[in-house]
Amino acid sequence: MPFLTPRRLLLVGLLYLASRISTATAAGNQSAAACLELAYTFRNNTIFPSQSTYVSLATDNWSQTAWATPNCVFQPKKASEIQQGVRLLTKRQAPFAIRSGGHMPSPLAANINDGILIDMSSVKGVSYDAAKNIVTVGTGQKWRDVYTQLDLYNRSVVGGRVLDVGVGGLILGCGLSYLSDLYGLACDNVVNYEVVLANGSLVNANATSNSDLWWALKGGGNNFGIVTSFTLSTHPVYEVWGGVKIYSLNQTLDVLHAMSEYQSNPNKDPYANIFTQVFTTNSTIGVVLTLVYLKPTIAPPTFNPFYSIPTINDTTNLQTLTQLMGGQNVPPIPRFDWFTTSFKPSASLYTQINNLIVTAPELQTLTSVTAGALALALQPISTSVVHAGRARGGNALGLQATNQTWFALDVGHYFATDDTTAHNAMRGLLARIETLTKGNGSYLEYEFMNDASYDQDVLGHYGGENLRRLRAVRARYDPESVFQRLVPGGFKLGG
Repeated sequence: MPFLTPRRLLLVGLLYLASRISTATAAGNQSAAACLELAYTFRNNTIFPSQSTYVSLATDNWSQTAWATPNCVFQPKKASEIQQGVRLLTKRQAPFAIRSGGHMPSPLAANINDGILIDMSSVKGVSYDAAKNIVTVGTGQKWRDVYTQLDLYNRSVVGGRVLDVGVGGLILGCGLSYLSDLYGLACDNVVNYEVVLANGSLVNANATSNSDLWWALKGGGNNFGIVTSFTLSTHPVYEVWGGVKIYSLNQTLDVLHAMSEYQSNPNKDPYANIFTQVFTTNSTIGVVLTLVYLKPTIAPPTFNPFYSIPTINDTTNLQTLTQLMGGQNVPPIPRFDWFTTSFKPSASLYTQINNLIVTAPELQTLTSVTAGALALALQPISTSVVHAGRARGGNALGLQATNQTWFALDVGHYFATDDTTAHNAMRGLLARIETLTKGNGSYLEYEFMNDASYDQDVLGHYGGENLRRLRAVRARYDPESVFQRLVPGGFKLGG
């Protein structure tokens, strides 16, 4: 028989793949056919369930609630490969998902069953332009890599507060940062989006080119295309004062009242930021307060409301912002879900919420599931955040220019059999909180996408006019609604 050279072996393999593509197409299995065609085009970038790395890729999402079984995992390395991949998937009408860092716990937000998972982790790069004070970041990067690179220049960006979160999902959901009081949200600081559209074309969206798409991507999620890189403004932030103060659960009300005092300051210092977590079901952890001051000033007076409350532990000190964020830990619980709402803060409202949380019947339901744990997250948003966003071209969020709290309910547990129980209990608890806020006039429509659960109508809460604008942008850049129909995960525009 003729000697099989490497070239002949490759040809045989390609012919075999072509035969399998034809078979899958004839059977109507477009996802399987698309996977085979991706493998035919990108031999080293397409991973199948039979390969050793498949399981680790299919379960690379942070929470097990987001694990899935895609037909294959496509790992492009550059924009041109994404362009080819999108054209192929659109041609075959094959469903797909896009994953940057995979931190969102919502099922199928960044993963898929019976479809193609586009894993962006190889689309990397952090390129700093000192002359323009901007940095271009690949969508596959995580914030740890971005901050570490910019630390070399004593610069930072408005980005994630958890280092292992991916760049893409956080920015497209708007992105809250410790720098937001000064410079707005992460999406407000995007100078340019490089985007692959549904037809496979590569465009730039910025203030002067495709400016309507630039606006829509500021909070519009995955409804318009696949962003391959973000060019971000950088800022002179390096050494800071801050850290974590830990209190016992019976001090919750003291901390919340101090938080209300901090938020009500009419001359609030924009260099100061806090993040409060109340672990209502875990007295060992209690209340965790993160303080950040974006200058190397020890114990600045802006945090005076908190200093008189005795702590169990206190890590505040001078350090770099990256070091501070690296000291924040997430409990080792395999499954998470969370809900969000927003309201105008007051001491009386915080008292009502505290009383509700410890008496609500949903708390007993949550603690009855295996390793059930509930945390409240309170994130102060100053009017300066809203004004900074408007000054940078505006965004799609529909935020009111008022001091507010972005509130989240976070639940963790162990087993998939408890997902529905935990989710429904959280939804019931959220409904009780919103009954309070609507009843006293403090309720705000906005829902923070990065903290929202899969069945919350996030985009509908941006306001009717903004929703109409977002749909108009989709009609222009994705007239066939590819990212509405073929990408089932994420928060959709509907209509």
